[in-house]
Amino acid sequence: MKMDSDLLHSPAVGLAEEEEADMNDWKLPLAFMKKRHSEKIEGSKALAQSWRMKDRMKTVSVALVLCLNVGVDPPDVVKTSPCARLECWIDPLSMSPQKALETIGANLQKQYENWQPRARYKQSLDPTVDEVKKLCTSLRRNAKEERVLFHYNGHGVPRPTVNGEIWVFNKNYTQYIPLSIYDLQTWMGSPSIFVYDCSNAGIIVKSFKQFALQREQELEVAAINPSHPLAQMPLPPSMKNCIQLAACEASELLPMNPDLPADLFTSCLTTPIKIALRWFCMQKSAKLVPGVTLDLIEKIPGRLNDRRTPLGELNWIFTAITDTIAWNVLPRDLFQKLFRQDLLVASLFRNFLLAERIMRSYNCTPVSSPRLPPTYMHAMWQAWDLAVDICLSQLPTIIEEGTAFRHSPFFAEQLTAFQVWLTMGVENRNPPEQLPIVLQVLLSQVHRLRALDLLGRFLDLGPWAVSLALSVGIFPYVLKLLQSSARELRPLLVFIWAKILAVDSSCQADLVKDNGHKYFLSVLADSYMPAEHRTMAVFILAVIVNNYTTGQEACLQGNLIANCLEQLSDPHPLLRQWVAICLGRIWQNFDPARWCGVRDSAHEKLYTLLSDPIPEVRCAAVFALGTFVGNSAERTDHSTTIDHNVAMMLAQLINDGSPVVRKELVVALSHLVVQYESNFCTVALQFIEEEKNYSVPSPANTAEPGNLTPVRDSPAIPRLRPVNSYTNIRAATTARLNKSLQNLNLNEEGGPPAFSPGNLSTSSSASSTLGSPDNDEYILSFETIDKMRRVSSYSSLNSLIGVSFNSVYTQIWRVLLHLAADPFPEVSDLAMKVLNSIAYKATMNARPQRILDSGSLTQSAPASPTSKGTHIHQAGGSPPMPSTSSSSLTNEVPKPPAREQPAPRPPYTPTLGGQAPHSHQFPRTRKMFDKGPEQAGEDGDEPCGHRNYISVALQTGLCDWSAKYFAQPVMKIPEEHDLESQVRMERQWRFLRNTRVRRQSRCITQKGVSRLDDQIFINRNPGVPSVVKFHPFNTCIAVADKDSICFWDWEKGERLDYFYNGNPRYTRITAMEYLNGHDCSLLLTATDDGALRIWKNFADQKNPEMVTAWQGLSDMLPTTRGLARRVSIYLDRSKQGGAGMVVDWEQETGLLMTSGDVRVIRIWDTDREMKVQDIPTGADSCVTSLSCDSQRSLIVAGLGDGSVRVFDRRMGPNECRVMTYREHGAWVVKAHLQKETDGHVISVSVNGDVRFFEPRTPDSVNVLQTVKGLTALDIHPQANLFACGSMNQFIAVYNSNGDVISNIKYYDGFMGQRIGAISCLAFHPYWPHLAVGSNDYYMSIYSAEKRLR
Repeated sequence: MKMDSDLLHSPAVGLAEEEEADMNDWKLPLAFMKKRHSEKIEGSKALAQSWRMKDRMKTVSVALVLCLNVGVDPPDVVKTSPCARLECWIDPLSMSPQKALETIGANLQKQYENWQPRARYKQSLDPTVDEVKKLCTSLRRNAKEERVLFHYNGHGVPRPTVNGEIWVFNKNYTQYIPLSIYDLQTWMGSPSIFVYDCSNAGIIVKSFKQFALQREQELEVAAINPSHPLAQMPLPPSMKNCIQLAACEASELLPMNPDLPADLFTSCLTTPIKIALRWFCMQKSAKLVPGVTLDLIEKIPGRLNDRRTPLGELNWIFTAITDTIAWNVLPRDLFQKLFRQDLLVASLFRNFLLAERIMRSYNCTPVSSPRLPPTYMHAMWQAWDLAVDICLSQLPTIIEEGTAFRHSPFFAEQLTAFQVWLTMGVENRNPPEQLPIVLQVLLSQVHRLRALDLLGRFLDLGPWAVSLALSVGIFPYVLKLLQSSARELRPLLVFIWAKILAVDSSCQADLVKDNGHKYFLSVLADSYMPAEHRTMAVFILAVIVNNYTTGQEACLQGNLIANCLEQLSDPHPLLRQWVAICLGRIWQNFDPARWCGVRDSAHEKLYTLLSDPIPEVRCAAVFALGTFVGNSAERTDHSTTIDHNVAMMLAQLINDGSPVVRKELVVALSHLVVQYESNFCTVALQFIEEEKNYSVPSPANTAEPGNLTPVRDSPAIPRLRPVNSYTNIRAATTARLNKSLQNLNLNEEGGPPAFSPGNLSTSSSASSTLGSPDNDEYILSFETIDKMRRVSSYSSLNSLIGVSFNSVYTQIWRVLLHLAADPFPEVSDLAMKVLNSIAYKATMNARPQRILDSGSLTQSAPASPTSKGTHIHQAGGSPPMPSTSSSSLTNEVPKPPAREQPAPRPPYTPTLGGQAPHSHQFPRTRKMFDKGPEQAGEDGDEPCGHRNYISVALQTGLCDWSAKYFAQPVMKIPEEHDLESQVRMERQWRFLRNTRVRRQSRCITQKGVSRLDDQIFINRNPGVPSVVKFHPFNTCIAVADKDSICFWDWEKGERLDYFYNGNPRYTRITAMEYLNGHDCSLLLTATDDGALRIWKNFADQKNPEMVTAWQGLSDMLPTTRGLARRVSIYLDRSKQGGAGMVVDWEQETGLLMTSGDVRVIRIWDTDREMKVQDIPTGADSCVTSLSCDSQRSLIVAGLGDGSVRVFDRRMGPNECRVMTYREHGAWVVKAHLQKETDGHVISVSVNGDVRFFEPRTPDSVNVLQTVKGLTALDIHPQANLFACGSMNQFIAVYNSNGDVISNIKYYDGFMGQRIGAISCLAFHPYWPHLAVGSNDYYMSIYSAEKRLR
């Protein structure tokens, strides 16, 4: 009973502690969770931008055709009395008919000129058919491809006919003459716009469409059949680009209300404000505005185009409202065509929306083609009514008493509505109605600042918002604003332009054309500007100079380079990053800028960024230096020296912790390789020679025979190098492999194959089947490169002829060899491409021409560039001896069998650039051994096409990826900080789970564990377990064998995942750690070649992905040391010798300690992804175990010579070793530093002696003796237990007093077989669980008695 009550109370007692632990979870930093780890490094998919008007148009000519015949009413319309009389606001009966006609014509022209003053106007008053024909044809002739307007007023002639005719007069005005719309179309041509103000006007629109269709069909017939009679006639013009506006439907008459003008439709289209105000006064609601009469309306003060006056303001509001209605109701492309293409058309259509509203109130429906959705009920009309109401209510006092005009609150209110939309809305919603109004407001100085601010916040919502704003037509406005000198607009404009250019970089040309770049140059140079705004300015400039020579020239003159160099050391990392990218882009293929950079010693100033704490900044610096050496201009000695300097500086980044930086490094070096191609070809040939003659002392060959496969399998089993999709490669494309095996020329000796033209290293063609993304067989396989890399580090290479031993080219070649073996696949892929491109050229150029016409080889069919055939290794290498006869060559190359066989492919394809790049270089019908593309000269440069090929093909998406930052929302709270977001909820759940695990496990360990032999899990692992690691909080355990990792759920007993770690064959996994175990776990694996790889998405139904990988320890020593003294010990470690790589991880600081078969302890800062410290161990043997305590900054290392060394990492390299214990006589299996403030060092050697040290005292405070022949040991951090595994096939578990509490020798269950030799064991960090892996492939877990759990 007591036990239960204890359990009940324990949570309350430890509550404060619990909460503290829970808070600690929130405070712990997360490693490798930045954007560069979670996203693919590439730009965003470019949205197709449709906002640019491809065909801006102007209406250049206008025909005004008036058929009024004043005083004579047409016979088919019975007019009311009184009747609407006014035409163009003139009563025709108030003067003589002829004068009335002329005055009305002149007035109509004036009304149109308000909208388009520059057009040519021609009036045709009461015309005949011929006059109309003459008028239309002459206007079309003058207008050429531009638009012509045809305005027809038919109030004095009969209504249009169903046959598609309108009426004009004969010469004597005794008859009405029909004019066919078909003829009118022919004379007017296209593009045209037609306005019909007459009854039944809808009939004309219908006929027009039928005739247009008929024309299209005639055109088609003529096109298909040239002998058809239609084709002999002059072709009728197409009517596709025509717009029509008609006053009413086909069956409707025009309104005859005497209060309205007779040409109501024309009035709406050409004098909208006047008619709108009159119509407002005629409504019943106008009685609410006392004192306003029709006469008063005539007296409204002001001019239409002066926005400060009442009339001008109303006109401005009217424009804003009609534009907004159209933008919200019309489909986007129609809106663009009607409202943004042509000023006159846009005005007519805005006014047409008013015509629809007014005429519908008199049962008349205006018609347009293209047809618009109905807009007369749109809510924005109420805003118009309110604005008119507010304006008119002031009129009596303004006119009678001369009081000042109060401006309308319309724009301020609309901006508020827009602001509400921005602050209150949800993610997925309709675009805000007010966007076109915001555009109008930019014209007004009063509201400009607020409008720009809101516009910026809108653009920040993402690329879709930018596209919307551009389609509304914001571009010319914000471009014009760059001419403003107002300082307060600077931050807003810079932000808006950064958003626009992040989505549509084609605006670079517009900016340079309008001198907009100067604005941003001045912002960048302004030291009072906050860093964020200078960052945006430099981003904008980086877009302006990107692949755009005019932009580069303009910015170079604007002193961009000096400006950028001043800001290289700014504390703001994003600014440093973009300054470097901007520099890299301004001198990319632009030599004047490069020389300007040389004069300002830009490259030397950039060197400081190569050791920047932020990986993206280092990356940008590498990019800038890469384009600096990548210029294709002529080289002088001076520039060559600079290139060499830069190359050697870049080479120092070879072991940078970030793959993004190393990828950029390969590309930067590839620029150098392109520049100095012939030098690199020489180096390549010498390395190939060297590799051929040298047998490598590989780590594997030094081990006992038979225990490890040699470095090269016999050629019959070529090695697959899995790249890209590192999922379980064991099922790699066998079919492809078998095929390439049949094609291989296997050499009988089985030793490392020689490298000669007749037979290239056989492992190459097969191993590379997965070696490159485009599956082109490589000349240099991964094995060859790996061997070269090791040759170059073992042999002196002094024998290199012609190139001095340490020449820059040799060193850069070595760097590339090293990068080709990079643990991160994308880096090694890129490096393989560069190396193979050069090897290809070197071997192509070195192959003697004499053999090329040997008859025996040219009998096979000409090669088609794509078929993969038998001769996959005939080029390359050094020239064969002169005595080689064609027959001996033929013996080496197997003859194609007589069966059908794909035609052989040409010797080696240059592998840079992706798909079958040779197809553009080799002629289609190529003999097997002809010399390939014409040599461009003695030095064997290939046609220049290939040079550009490398440089274009090789690039990382770094710059585009970095630009994505500006396209994404920057003002939004990140999801993890949003308390309601799913990310946050999941995190909260994980932290609660962690607390529960800590609390429950503490209850058990505090009671004391008296036995630990209850087997709760056993399973056969796919490989011999070499490292096991419990996940601290969920029920998952990771088990590593030599090169793969298996995940088991120990509670359910099922396998969750098994994947390949991707380490080369002669290496093995020697350590694992969970990073971010408290949250989104990642798994770190360390292999004995010094490589570290980090994985995510394991054990959860997704494909495991590599987050990052890097060379944690370079120059690991060949693993022969420590071998002899441990041969007696169990199989697994001794057969490889050495400790491999050991690591310890500190989540609190994000530091990773690494060591092993090296003489240092190297500390990596995972946040900066760089090495922060090398602590020399001062010993001549390997480090076998590491343990650190962040509180005390101490690191304890156990070594192979039996010493235990304590380091304080706050001190300098010479004095940081604060204690050395030499009490063990042999290899230390584990050294553990307890995490408490006065925690002890516990160390155990192979001989089984466990020693406890107080870090301040030189001698051990306690010694316990455990089993002999110890192979593995772990210490439980909470429960004071330690477990020893022996080569004698048993496990002993001890408590802290040295008493054995359990001895495990047999598996439970089926026949209880004996446990194998123990290869690894590990305690769970919290639960009393012990995981054991043994050499018989079994993995078992033991725990405390059930009653405790």
